[in-house]
Amino acid sequence: MKVLAIGDPHGDLEKVKIIPIKDVDLILLTGDLGSANLMRKIAFENVERQKRGLEKREFSPTQRKMAFMEAYNSTMKVIKYLRNFAPVYTIYGNVESSNLETRKESKEIGLLLPFLTDDLREIDNVRVINNRLVNFNGVRIGGLQYFVDTNWVQDFKPKDYRKRMKKAKRQTDKARDILKRFDEVDILVHHQPPYSYLDKVTFSGAPKHWKGKHAGSKLILDYIQRKQPRYAFCGHIHEGEGMRRIGRTEVYNLGVCGYKFITL
Repeated sequence: MKVLAIGDPHGDLEKVKIIPIKDVDLILLTGDLGSANLMRKIAFENVERQKRGLEKREFSPTQRKMAFMEAYNSTMKVIKYLRNFAPVYTIYGNVESSNLETRKESKEIGLLLPFLTDDLREIDNVRVINNRLVNFNGVRIGGLQYFVDTNWVQDFKPKDYRKRMKKAKRQTDKARDILKRFDEVDILVHHQPPYSYLDKVTFSGAPKHWKGKHAGSKLILDYIQRKQPRYAFCGHIHEGEGMRRIGRTEVYNLGVCGYKFITL
């Protein structure tokens, strides 16, 4: 069986089209399917403002909808292209919004927004495997949705530390339970890298006080060290693109539209 893993597409359909896809049985995606240019601009601007002690900038409902729709529309284009070649299994990164998050955002801005999860379910040959263990032709694949690990909050120290840590503890506990349920897998698909492997922040557009820090997950690192899947595919920290071994596991940070073919 031939599997193609692709790093965070971020809506770059032209870059996706360069991938020489031929005779593959399955395509795996590491999340961040759509373009996040506007989302990133909004988020990073407010991180820097908070660092300087300034009030958080409030963006208009129209601006927030534009950021959402940029991600949604580019996601659908990428997914509809890839599903023509083979079944597509994907997790969510930090760009995608669940139905619950979309409903909340829509209510806050007073504008209707499409539900990505529902719309992806309507596309043939596409499956969202957030926090699911799936068996594809005898290959065990664990899909772990993006979460904020407590070690990220500890290391990056956001201004609203207590609130962020409380939320991170809930998300990390949930992810721990999911990985425990997975037990041993052949392939782990996750969004952020394992801590200290392919995860150092050097991106020029990142906030200055983030640079040089490890942004990976200690929980994911622990799982890989203990369970040793054959392959682990991630993205998120795009400048960390590359391959490292953790014991027997080949860990690939596939960056933006980087790719790896494997045969099982």
